[in-house]
Amino acid sequence: MSADRTILVTGSTQGLGRRVVEGLAQPGMRILVHGRNASRGAEVVSALQREGASATFLEADLASLEEARRLADAVHKECTHLDVLINNAGISKPDGPRRESVDRFEMHFAINYLASFLLTERLLPLLRAGAGEEPARIVHVASAGQSPIDFDDVMLEQGYHGFRAYGQSKVAQIMHTLDLAEALDPHEVVANALHPGTHMDTAMVRDAGISPSGSVDAGAAAVIALAAGENHRTTSGRYFNGRHEARATAQVYDAAARDRLRALSRKMTGLA
Repeated sequence: MSADRTILVTGSTQGLGRRVVEGLAQPGMRILVHGRNASRGAEVVSALQREGASATFLEADLASLEEARRLADAVHKECTHLDVLINNAGISKPDGPRRESVDRFEMHFAINYLASFLLTERLLPLLRAGAGEEPARIVHVASAGQSPIDFDDVMLEQGYHGFRAYGQSKVAQIMHTLDLAEALDPHEVVANALHPGTHMDTAMVRDAGISPSGSVDAGAAAVIALAAGENHRTTSGRYFNGRHEARATAQVYDAAARDRLRALSRKMTGLA
């Protein structure tokens, strides 16, 4: 991928997302940095500009679908096309109590999945406009920690467990990836998902009470390879474990389950 590209990375003011934008920064690159903290955002923007990239910070709390809509609107105002969308923002609270977003959805599902679903769908016109000699790319930063979605209790109001909530949200992300790959012209936009690495040394992992054991640098390299690597210019509808193609949990490949999730997601996000 050439340097003359516009890229949005959600959750890019710290952790894996920050390492990704730092790895992408080069003269001619335009990077849209997203986060909740304006001071951290300004710090990241300055760092990217020192590398010669053009950078803009966009603030939004993806625990709110209205803020996800506002973020999409801000991206539309900032640029006429988008070459890469990396949905990286997310939470993992395995031992905490069940929490709900301002929209009354279970928090993992709301932030990790519904916000990225809504943002991606609203940015598709910009991504299609980004297609040139090669298609635009969508990358969902998912996880190997996957739990099948219980369509009788998607919000896990019964028998809640944080690991299960997190796993459901990541399965939903990967399902959306396959849906996008099937619906979009691969000459215009490709979509893929990956597990970047296990227990990387990030604030999210430490805050979850887990001792870090994975490399953030290796995780960022895997994301960048999928988002900008020459080997993946036409790859679409795949799930990767790091740099290697892998199989997600079986429900991901169930067309009926994906149909059910798609309808539910559009209703929840107001796109129905």
